[in-house]
Amino acid sequence: MPNPDRQASPSLPLATRPLGHLARDLPGATAVFRRHRLDFCCGGETTLEAAARALQLDIAEIERELLALDVQAPAETPHDPNTLIDLIVSRFHDVHRRELPELITLAAKVERVHQSHPDVPAGLAALLQKMQDELQAHMQKEEQILFPMMRRNPGGFLAPPIARMREEHDDHGLMLRRVQDLTHDLRLPAEACNTWRALYAGLDKFVADFMQHVHTENNILFPQFEGRG
Repeated sequence: MPNPDRQASPSLPLATRPLGHLARDLPGATAVFRRHRLDFCCGGETTLEAAARALQLDIAEIERELLALDVQAPAETPHDPNTLIDLIVSRFHDVHRRELPELITLAAKVERVHQSHPDVPAGLAALLQKMQDELQAHMQKEEQILFPMMRRNPGGFLAPPIARMREEHDDHGLMLRRVQDLTHDLRLPAEACNTWRALYAGLDKFVADFMQHVHTENNILFPQFEGRG
């Protein structure tokens, strides 16, 4: 049971605040949003109220979960730009590069072996391959161009190149939703084989990592170089 003295203040207008701001400012909010399928990364500028209404969710229940969070818990991510960049590359970029090829291999095997199954995620391997190719190009632009600019110009105004990265994040988010559609939100059939189970377990981790990755950039790092950090 959380300590009442360490809970978020009930006076906070949570429903009117953007999801990305809540994810940034309330430790543990990202887990609440993922549980309710609320897009706090690419949809981070949408208010909690608007996002919840769009999905026909109980806003009051989500607010109760957020108010129960321990706001004095350690921050989930650092704020310093250099530290953030190091974290993004090691925790997300390198992990995506390492894990996506195996997910593509697993998806291709599941599609081949279970092609006649009504729940087979047909087209998933090709979609993941496209996502890997586009993510790789995106991450290279960040690592070779944008991040060095940030390191050289702390507090500088870099809104134009950041705007392009935000657009690409939105494109990646659309592909991620397609992944969720093809897999029926990662719901396994009862008779799923071990390969199918391994694929969906890996995809579940990838979805969580990707959302945290984009949230870290869109809502914590980028605003510091857009005049609103």
